Amino acid sequence: KEELLKSIWHAFTALDLDRSGKVLSHNLCTVLNVPHDPVALEEHFRDDDEGPVSNQGYMPYLNKFILEKVQGNFDKVEFNRMCWTLCAKKNLSKSPLLISDEDAFKVWVIFNFLSEDKYPLIIVPEEIEYLLKKITEAMGAGWQQEQFDHYKIALNTSREGLSAWELIDLIGSGQFSKGMDRQTVSMAINEVFNELILDVLKQGYMLKKGHKRKNWMERWFVLKPNSISYYVSEDLKDKKGDIILDGNCCVEALPDKDGKKCLFLIKCLDKTFEISASDKKKKQEWIQAIQSTVSLLRAGSPPPHKEARQKRKELRQKLLAEQEELERQMKELQVANENKQKELETVRKQLEAAAARAAEEEKKRLQTQVELQDRFSLELEREKMVRQRMEEQVAQKSSELEQYLQRVRELEEMYKQLQEALEDEKQARQDEETVRKLQARLLEEESAKRAELEKWHLQQQQTIQMTEAEKQELENQRMMKEQALQVAMQQLKQLELERKEALEQYEEVKKKLETAANNTKSWKDKVAHHEGLIRLIEPGSKNPHLITNWGPAAFTEAELEERQRSWKGKKATSE
Repeated sequence: KEELLKSIWHAFTALDLDRSGKVLSHNLCTVLNVPHDPVALEEHFRDDDEGPVSNQGYMPYLNKFILEKVQGNFDKVEFNRMCWTLCAKKNLSKSPLLISDEDAFKVWVIFNFLSEDKYPLIIVPEEIEYLLKKITEAMGAGWQQEQFDHYKIALNTSREGLSAWELIDLIGSGQFSKGMDRQTVSMAINEVFNELILDVLKQGYMLKKGHKRKNWMERWFVLKPNSISYYVSEDLKDKKGDIILDGNCCVEALPDKDGKKCLFLIKCLDKTFEISASDKKKKQEWIQAIQSTVSLLRAGSPPPHKEARQKRKELRQKLLAEQEELERQMKELQVANENKQKELETVRKQLEAAAARAAEEEKKRLQTQVELQDRFSLELEREKMVRQRMEEQVAQKSSELEQYLQRVRELEEMYKQLQEALEDEKQARQDEETVRKLQARLLEEESAKRAELEKWHLQQQQTIQMTEAEKQELENQRMMKEQALQVAMQQLKQLELERKEALEQYEEVKKKLETAANNTKSWKDKVAHHEGLIRLIEPGSKNPHLITNWGPAAFTEAELEERQRSWKGKKATSE
C-alpha cells in the first residue's frame, strides 16, 4: 500500500483536484481493477464547498473507496505508467538527457521503491549510492567512490536528499556514467528495474524439453521469487508457461544425454522440467539461483533486494535515533554548560567581593603586624633562653640515654647467655628422656624375658606333675640306684670344684688350648670304642624322660648286658 501511495502522491500533487480529481480516481479504479462507484465519486467531488474532498481532503476517499478494495491482481507497471503519465509532463526537466523517457520512467519507479516513507518524497544519499552502484555494476564499469563522496558532501550541505526529478536529472546527466553510450546505460537501468521492481532474480535463454512432443525448444526464462516464467523471446510478448515454485521444489543436476549437455531438472509437486543451459557456468548459476529462491520460500523470507532495503532502512533509523539521542545529550550538556557559566559568574562576583574584604583585612593586618612584631621580639628572647635550658637538659638526657642503652646491651648479652643455658638444659633433658626411654625399653624386655622364663618354669612344673606317676613306678629302681646316685653326686661336686678352678686358671687354659683340643679328640675316640661306659652329652628329645644318672650306675644290669652284647657284635664285624 505504501508503494501505491508514493506513485499516487506524485500524480496527486501534479493535478488540480477540482478539475482532474474525478479523472485520477477513475483511472486508479481502472488500473487497480477496483469496481467503479459513481455515486461515491460524485458525492466526494461535488462542485460546492460542502463536498468531503473540500473539507476532509482526498486521502480519506482514496483509502476507503479505492486502496482498501485493491486485491493485488493488477499490473504494477501499468499502474505506475498511469501515475507517471499524469505527473511527468509537469515535473520532468526540459533540458536534454542522455536517457530516454522510458528509462526516466523506470528511474522514477525505482525512486518510489527506494525513497523514504515520508512526504514530500526524497531519496537519501545512502540509497542514491546503492542505486548508482547497481547501475554501474550492470554497465560493467568501475565504481568511483571518491567522486560520489565529493557529490555526497556537496549534497549534505544543502538538503537531506533528492526528489524523483532530481534523481532523473542526475542519472540522465551522465555524471556517473561517463564513457558509456545511451544503449549501455539503458540496458543497465532496465536490468536494475527488472531486479528491484519486477522482482526478476535471473533471466536468460535456455533449452526446455517439452512434456508432450519431447522436443527441445529455446525459451527465455525469467526467475521470480515464486515462479519461473518462460517466453518465446526476451521481449516477453509470447508467454509459454510458468513453473510455480514452493518450498517442496528441488533442483538436480543431470548427466549429459541425447546429445544435450549442461542438463538439470526442476522437480515440483505435479511436474518435472528438464532444462539445458548454454554452458556449465550458466547451469551452475541457474541451479544456485533456483535453490536460493526455494530456500527463501521455505523460510518465508522476502526477496534479497527487499530484505536488503529493509535492513538499510532499519540501520538508518537506528543511526537517526542515535543521532537524535546524541543531539539530546548535547543539548543537555549545553544547558548544563550554561548553568555552569552562571554559577562561575556568581562565584566570580563572590570572589571579587571576597578580594575586597581581603584587601580591607590586609590593611588591618599590617596595622597589627607592627604591634605584634615587638611582642614577638620579647617572646623570641624568652624562647632563646628556654631553648638553651632545653639543650642542656637534652644533653643530660642524652648521657643518661647512652648509659641506659649500655645497660640494655648488657642485659641483652645476659639474656643470650641465659638462652644458651636454657638450650643446654633442654638438650640435657632430652638426652635424659632418651636414656629413660632406653631403660624403660630394657626393663620391658627383661620383664618379657622373665615372663617367658616363668612360662617355661610353669611348663616344666606341669611336665614334672605329669611324670609324677612315672616317678612312683620308678621309685623302686631309684632306691636301687641310690648308691650310684651318691657316687654321681660326689663326682658332680668334684666337677664343680674343677670348674671353679678352671675359671680361676682361665688365662693358663687359653695357652694350653691346643693341647686340650687334642686331649678332647683323644677322649672322643675313646668314647667311640667304649660307648657302653660313657655317653657324649647330646641334645635330648623334647618328650618327657626318666630321671637317670651318668655312669655305670645309670643302667640296670639287663641294659648293661644288652649293650655289652651289641658292642661285641660290632667289634667282631669290624675285625
